[in-house]
Parts: sequence; C-alpha cells; structure tokens
Amino acid sequence: MDFKYNDKTNDLLARLTAFMDEHIHPIEDDYRIWTHTNLWQVYPGMEDLKTKAKAAGLWNLFLPEDYGDFSPGLTNLEYAPLAERMGRVLWASEVFNCNAPDTGNMEVLAKYGSPENQEKWLRPLLAGQIRSAFLMTEPDVASSDATNIETSIVRDGDEYVINGRKWWSTGAMNPECKVYVVMGKTNPSADRHHQQSMILVPSDTPGVEIVRPLDAFHTLDSPFGHAEIKLTNVRVPVGNLLLGEGRGFEIAQGRLGPGRIHHCMRLIGAAQRSLELMCERVKSRTAFGRPLSKFSSIRQDIARSACEIEQARLLTLSAADRIDQDGIKHAKELVAMIKIVAPTMAATVVDRAIQAHGGMGVSSADTPLADFWIYARTVRLADGPDEVHMFQLGRLVMG
Repeated sequence: MDFKYNDKTNDLLARLTAFMDEHIHPIEDDYRIWTHTNLWQVYPGMEDLKTKAKAAGLWNLFLPEDYGDFSPGLTNLEYAPLAERMGRVLWASEVFNCNAPDTGNMEVLAKYGSPENQEKWLRPLLAGQIRSAFLMTEPDVASSDATNIETSIVRDGDEYVINGRKWWSTGAMNPECKVYVVMGKTNPSADRHHQQSMILVPSDTPGVEIVRPLDAFHTLDSPFGHAEIKLTNVRVPVGNLLLGEGRGFEIAQGRLGPGRIHHCMRLIGAAQRSLELMCERVKSRTAFGRPLSKFSSIRQDIARSACEIEQARLLTLSAADRIDQDGIKHAKELVAMIKIVAPTMAATVVDRAIQAHGGMGVSSADTPLADFWIYARTVRLADGPDEVHMFQLGRLVMG
C-alpha cells in the first residue's frame, strides 16, 4: 500500500491550507460567537467565503471521479487529506460545499436521481444555493436497524402520501434547507430489506411540521440544527421516488458508506488540531515549579495521541483506497473498522487536550475543543452506532 499523496493532492492541500489560514482561521471566534447568538441564521460572511472557494478551485471536492461531469475528478484517497484539513474547523467544510448531510444527499441524487430531479435539486446543491436534510431516524423505533423504520409511503394515483415522525434530521433547521431525502416503507409485506424506499420531499410541502430543534450536549449546532419533524399526509409526485419501490435499503447502504468515511476524515483533522493545541498549551504553562511539558504524564498523553491519530489516518486511507479500487460493497469491512476506530480515537485525544487546558478546555468560547468532543461523541451514534458496526464486522471477520 502506497498512501503517499500525489501531486494533485499536494497542490490542492497547499491551496486549501492557504485558504483556511487566510480566510477561515482568522474569523473562527467571530463565527462561533455570532452563530451562538443568532440562532438559525446563516453567518453573514458565508456566501463571500463560498465565492472565494469557488474562485480558488476548492469546490465540491468530495464527489468521486466516477460521477463524471458532476465531479471535480478526485478519488476518495485523494480527497481524504483534504477532508482532514477541513476537519480542523468544524464548519469549514460548508465553505467548500463538502458538508454533511449535503454530500451524501448529492451523491444519492447524482447516482439515483432522475434527470428532472437532478436539474431541480442536485444542481442547486452542487452550486451551494440550497441545503438539504436526510430523514431516516425515528423516535419510536430502534433506528440503528433501518428495517424498523415505520414512516409510510403509500401511492395514491400520481402521488405518494407520506406519514410518519422523524428526528435527528441534521440540516433541517437551516433556513436554506429546501429538500429532504426521506426513508419510509412502501411495502410492509415485502421481505425486510425490500420494504423501504427513499423519496424527495420539498421542505415547504403542506403537512411538513418541524416540531422542535434537538440539542446535542446542550448544543444546537446552529445554523444546521437537528430537527424533529412530523409528516402528516404529505403529498409529492410519483417522480420524486428514488430508484424505485423497495430500493431504499440499497440506497441507504450506498449513501452511508462514503458519508461514514468523510466523518472519519474530518475527525482525524479535529484530533490532529487538538493535539497541536495541547502541545502549545503545555509548553506555555507552568505548575509546581516547572512547565507542564516536562511532566511524564503529559508526554505520555501526547505520545499516545500521536500514535492513535496516525493509526486512524492510515486506516482511513486504506478504506478510501479500497472504495476506489473495489467499490463500497467490497470495502465494507474497512469502512466498519474506521467508523469504530476514528470517533473513539478523536474523543479520547480531544479529552486529553481538554484536560491539559484545564477550565479553558471546556469553554467553547475559548477553544474548539469542547465542540470537537461533542462532534466525536455524537458520531459514535450517527450513521450507525458502534455496536452495529462491531456486530456486522465481527460476523464478516468470522465469515
């Protein structure tokens, strides 16, 4: 395995790093304070940042080369270090139109959407003109098993009628969110993996009700947000169904694979920055008559963190390379491994950095560490909890 970055990646990485140094890092504090005090509003400078990112050729980098004209031409392996760099600032990926859940939804539309749906929804998403949400998880069932989903999608002439309740619908609170990708059941009597379908629902469709925003560890994640949504007799055209009835589970597996590895890439960036912040902190603080950097326990935490980050980075690159070479279906073992490893690694590394910062470490107004920890901890649940990945991986390994 040769994971040395090629010339294309090195060039993009240098440009991306320079862009973040010039345009993103200087406004981190301003962005954090503004979004905490102006709920469900988009940061005023975001459009200008997007315009600059487009002009710099740093746009839609996530979409793999096999998507033709929709893609900038990168492989997953080439994109991995770029996503890691974006992960050093939690909101940076939106600047480059590489943020979840839009990346996954764009891949779904690029792969499974009709030409009409691609024109109506995919192109505005690729242009960064609108945002989207993915509605799968439900409050009344264990949604870690996607076959439990109860939302009904019933055909009535030239329309489908949708009824159900969803939650943890990331992005739905964003004022620019215009379309949902909804998973529900079109045929409850079919076998358990062919009952589900996915359908596009414009966010302003009658019968769509945002019940409430949900907080994660008392953080609302504005302006994206995680919403509980009630769907009552929501009617959409038959043409909004993706791929066909009973194909929802198939779409979900194809969508979540790349999304899972993108989260892992970004988490490595968050962990790497946390380690760097920790190193800076312990060199600048003195306790009990000597710098913190001289204490053996501190050095051990730094050493362990460096090892764990590099291990996760290499596993992520290996998974990305396998996807490129053999497709997501044949990379599922490696994707499961990194989904198990990366969030726990990141949470552990960030926790050590928080400890080294003392009280400052738990203040989201002073460092990004608290938000990094929340992100890492929630990803252990998002896109499938650890236990599901370990259950499935254990079965695959025994097989």
